This record gives sequence, structure tokens and C-alpha cells, in this order.
Amino acid sequence: MSAIFGETLRFQQRDGDDVALVVLGDEMYARYETPEGYTAVYDQHTGAYCYADLDEGRFASTGHRVDAGPPPPGSQRHLHESAAVRNGRVKARHEAMVPPGEAAGGREKFLTFGPSGGLLPGRRLSSGAVTGLTILVDFPDNPAAVAAPEVDGLLNGTAYTGGGNAGSVRSYFRTMSTGRLDFSNVVVGPFRMSRPRLFYANTEGQLVPEAIQLALAAGVDLTRFDSCGEGIVDSLCIMYAGQTEYKGDLWPHNFVHREEYNGVRTELYIVTSAGRRAEDLSIGTFCHEAGHMLCRFPDLYDYGLAEREGDDFKSAGVGMYCVMGAGNHLDRGRTPAPISAYLRNLVGWTGTEVDLNAGGRFEAKQGDYDTVMRWSTGLDNEYFLVENRARAGFDLHLPSSGLAVYHCDTRGSNEFQQGTREQHYQCAVLQADGHLDLEANANQGDGGDLFGRVVGTAVSHATRPATRRWDGVESGLTISDVSAPGEVITFQVGEVGDAGASVVGKSEPRAVIPDGDMNGVADTITFDSPGTVRAMTFEADITHPFAGDLRIVLLSPTGRRAVLHDRVRTGRNLHLELDSEPPSALAPMVGQPVAGDWLLRVTDASSDDAGTLERWRIEITVGT
Repeated sequence: MSAIFGETLRFQQRDGDDVALVVLGDEMYARYETPEGYTAVYDQHTGAYCYADLDEGRFASTGHRVDAGPPPPGSQRHLHESAAVRNGRVKARHEAMVPPGEAAGGREKFLTFGPSGGLLPGRRLSSGAVTGLTILVDFPDNPAAVAAPEVDGLLNGTAYTGGGNAGSVRSYFRTMSTGRLDFSNVVVGPFRMSRPRLFYANTEGQLVPEAIQLALAAGVDLTRFDSCGEGIVDSLCIMYAGQTEYKGDLWPHNFVHREEYNGVRTELYIVTSAGRRAEDLSIGTFCHEAGHMLCRFPDLYDYGLAEREGDDFKSAGVGMYCVMGAGNHLDRGRTPAPISAYLRNLVGWTGTEVDLNAGGRFEAKQGDYDTVMRWSTGLDNEYFLVENRARAGFDLHLPSSGLAVYHCDTRGSNEFQQGTREQHYQCAVLQADGHLDLEANANQGDGGDLFGRVVGTAVSHATRPATRRWDGVESGLTISDVSAPGEVITFQVGEVGDAGASVVGKSEPRAVIPDGDMNGVADTITFDSPGTVRAMTFEADITHPFAGDLRIVLLSPTGRRAVLHDRVRTGRNLHLELDSEPPSALAPMVGQPVAGDWLLRVTDASSDDAGTLERWRIEITVGT
């Protein structure tokens, strides 16, 4: 599926100019808001988008156009339909996709749970030569501006770079599968649809059957596209003229159309747009939807708005780090993210498996899509994978660069951001900065997600993020001494350091604390010991006429911050002693790497009184 959460796009109206609306959802369920936050619906009577109200839990038009003035008095921002309405629509769509012969019950989990060993159920075509049919269509009010040869180049070209694309759809899948899947397309059309473009944006189920009939009338033989001789069309795409319209039949999507034509049955299909000109063509959405259709890849993002698995919180899933997450949008769809190691491994595209449980020093090569580096937890369904995602090739536009560590569970679901034993992702990126921004939906990825150069422990059972199993049990995976991002990243797997030993650092800077200066004074203690912080104590002595003016902050080598004293009313001078037992302010430092610079910053935001940082000391009990 192709999800849009919070992007402002323009929508066509029958009567009047286009309007800008914020889109939230996907083809299964979506809602639309004005930039000011008022919910909008398309009103067939007025031929325009109107402010919405609720009628028995459903959106209803107020008849007041969003482009004609403010909303009616009493209108509320960010309206939602009832859970029953949302879930009913989603369930009906899911039921329609159930392959023949399968039970139809309980399909709310159909697209995120991955019930077939982590993949979607149904016919899978992830190897061999697969030829798909792509039907180009246009509309009486929107003639095609992109010709069949230009689309053929996008889908089938060798060394294709049209419009700035990093390759064709065919070369993308050949690269991801290391030659195992050769997916090409026969492009026919464009054929003229019977109704204006806006009709198909506001209906469902009309575009595809009409497009197929137009192709058949032009002499297209569907038996050419049945590579397995099973009487089923392998791949069907409808590509329509004009810009992408995130509405109705025109929303880019993967769905089912089961109909027999001259002894051959259609099954899964995808719909996408050809754009307003050849330069608009991009491979990202096509690759995402073809991943569903051919390989039965699940979406690795969270649907959120409809409670499809009992969870209505929107999170980011794997974000930009996989084409089946939000990675199909990278570089405006022209350089989509790779298919992650997790999904490549599930469909048998990784011919070489590196056993990380053996321990030792390993090399991960960027773009080595034939290799999977795996740590077993002792459970068949749960494991960790490691992959080099340095910025190059299809990783060029990632928000971060470095070593990726994935926590995988084929029985999980990227609908579940809770990270508990019962509710957790199917494939989670262990974000190196420990911020859980993907789970919190703070972003689709940022510069702190992947592991750059790390001296000492990068991740273990005691770090944040941790390599514990979802049930909290130690998995045994410890990664340390990670080299800088590049074509090859080296790293160590196995226990490091002298667990249980203590290291002590002392400093006596006798440094003046600037008065009324928010930069304050900073001092550093440096360790070169491997391992992570199992426990920690801190002491500091400061002379000051009024210690209540002071703010004291400790930063670990990774930049994690602990505020140890923040203008707490005290008397003259300050002797501060802390340990890391919760709920101590020092507790966030547990799990941080020992090696590196530990920085202490003392500031005095008030004027009139000056002081001195006399001495400070930290003692660390080392863990693995």
C-alpha cells in the first residue's frame, strides 16, 4: 500500500480550482483536512470539497465549500469517524483480498501481521522470469502526456536514468534479488477512459475493469502473462495519466480484481500514475506495490488511524529504511530505499548467511544484497540481523548512515510500537541514539538511527537500545568497535571488557564558573576501557556563595544527558554525591559505552555570585 500521513497535496474539483488538503491514511482508509485542520469531504452534489460534520459516526458534507470561506459556526478541527465505521471499511477491504480457499474471518491483521512466515498469504512470484502487463489509460479531460516508450524505459530499461531515477523497476528487482527475479513489463496504450478523471477519483471499483476491457478490445492476449501456466495473470498494472490523486480508484494501491477473461483469471493488480510529463516518472511507488503483488511483502509501517489490530496509535515502523516502509518516497521516489535484509531473507534472496553467533570480527559490505548477517536468539521466529546501510547506491538518500541492526520476529506486526512481549514490531530498527523516534512517530528516520563509528560497546543487553528478546530475556548479542560508515563496515560480536571490573576517573580543574553565562564551564574525563556502564557513582565539589544558582549536567560519550543538579535551593557551596540506582538522575547513564569523553558542564544563570568547579570524580562498574 501507499500511505500518506500529513502531507499537503492538491485535489481536483468539478466546479472550481484545485484545493490544498492534508492527507492522512492510505487506500484502505483515509481522511482529509484543510491546512487549518478542518475535516473535508468531497460533495458529489456541489462538485467540490466541503467542510465535514459527523452524522451517526460518519462524515457528512455541510455543503460549505472549503475554498469559499471559513467553516460553519461550531465546526471542530480534526474530526474522526467512529471506530466502528473505520474498522468496518478496513475489514471489508481486507476480506476482499483473501485468496480463494482461505478462511475469511479475522482478516484485520491481513496486511501487517505477515501470517505466512512473515509474508502475506497468496501466490508468490519472487523468482524466475515474470512478465507483467501495464495498461496506460487517460481521460477525456486529461489526455496522456507520457508516451508508452517512456513508461517502457521506466519499467524495463537497462542503465535507466530518466527523470533522475537510479534505475528501472526491472533493474531494481534484479539488484535486490541478486538476479533471482527478472520482472519485466509489456506496456500497452494509452487507452481513453469513458469518463472524466474526477469520476474515478471519487468512485471505487470502476477504473480497473474498464481498463482491462479496453486492452482486450485492442487485442491484448492475457495468456502471455501467465508464466506458471496456472491460468492466472502474474502481474497487472494500471497506470493513469496525470499527477497522483490520493483518492478513490486513483490512490496508488495494490488490490484484487478476480475476473475470468477468455479462460485466464486476473488476481492481484496495482494502480499508479504516469504523471503530467515524462520527468514525473519515478520507480518508488511501483516497486513498493510490486513488492506486495509479486513477493507478498507486508507493509512495514503502522496504519494507525483505523484500529486494524486493536491499536490506533500511529507510529513509523521501519520508516525510510525499507521500500516497504516509507522508503519508496526517498528522493521523490527516484532512488527508493532497498528492500531490507529482513524481507530479502524471507523470500530466499540471500544466498550467503553469516552466523554472527560464532563471534569474532565481521565485515559488512554496502549493497551486498546476497548476504544476510544473522544472530539467533534460540527462537525460530525471533532473531537479529545486521546490515551495512552506508549512504551509497539505493541507500544514498537515507536519513542516517552506518550499521543497521534489526530486531525481527515473523510473528510480530509493525502495527505494534509498544515493544512488549505480546505487542511489538515485525521488523524494528534498533535506533542507535536510543530515542525510539520511529516508535513514537517523531519522524521517519534521523541521523541518530544507525551506528556510526563506536569505540567500545555499541549495543548489548545493557544498552539503550538493547538486544534483549521481546520477552526481556538476554539474547546474547553484543556488538562493539564499529568502524566508520563506508563501503565496508567492520564490527566485533561477542563480550568485551572485564565485566564487573571498575574504572575510576578524577579531575581537579579548579575552574571558575562564569557568572550569568549559559555556556558555563566544561571539563572532561576520558576512558579507553571497552564495555558498557553497569553501575556508576558521581561526586563533585563546587565552591559558590549560593549553590542554588547552579545547573550541573553530565554527558556520556554518545551525548546522552543527565541533569544532576538544577538550581535546587541550597546553601553555600555544594558537595554532590549520586549513584545510578533508579530513580537517581544518574540512572540514564546505565548501558552507555564506557570508552570516550565524559563531559561535565556547570552553569550559573544568575548574576552577582561567582564560583569554582574544584573537583569531580566518576567510578564505573563495567558490564558487557
